[in-house]
Amino acid sequence: MKLTPEAHERIAAAIAAAEARTSGEIFCVLARRVSSYRDVSLGWAAAAALILPLGLIPLGFEPGWIPGMADSWEAAHVASRDVSIGQALGAYAVVQAVVFLAVYLLCRVPVVTRWITPRAIRRARVRDAAVQQFLAHGLHVTEARTGVLIFAALSDHQVEVVADEGIHGKVDQAVWGDAAEALSRGLKRGDAAGGFDAAIGLCGEVLATHFPPRPVNPNEVPDRLVVI
Repeated sequence: MKLTPEAHERIAAAIAAAEARTSGEIFCVLARRVSSYRDVSLGWAAAAALILPLGLIPLGFEPGWIPGMADSWEAAHVASRDVSIGQALGAYAVVQAVVFLAVYLLCRVPVVTRWITPRAIRRARVRDAAVQQFLAHGLHVTEARTGVLIFAALSDHQVEVVADEGIHGKVDQAVWGDAAEALSRGLKRGDAAGGFDAAIGLCGEVLATHFPPRPVNPNEVPDRLVVI
């Protein structure tokens, strides 16, 4: 999803309009991806490599199933048993390696990666990324501790709203859920600017109610959307 300059201007204008009625600060971040989830793909591939080849054993798996893994002649000697066992183990290891690679590559397809990654993991990593952005952009050092971050992760299909400690005791936490839902709806219909606009409006209304403008009300955080 690519945002046009007009979309950036619309979001910046929405932030400025919301902050004109409050001493709070609103900042927006759009992340294309917060994690590769490579560890999740490796976990699925490892599990498949351990479990799936077991299904070949009841079928009478033998090294001859893999070209080049068994000799066409057998030695008529007691030691031939050790050779056969070694060939079988080697063939089984090859099957495991093939299964591991195939499943891993399949799990790296973005749609599949999102499908196999538990929602709790995606939510936790997006939350961590949002908190990192909250701190990186100085929303935790505003004068009245009234910074709010509206964060969206595109490939993860997750939205987070992070509010500073100066807000928590006065604002119903359900408000942030409503703002996150408004942004999610905009992203689903391909209108990121509209989604951010709606979320900013909801956050601005709450901030204006509980944190009116101060006599000296500087703009402590830039009014813009950051894309990472």
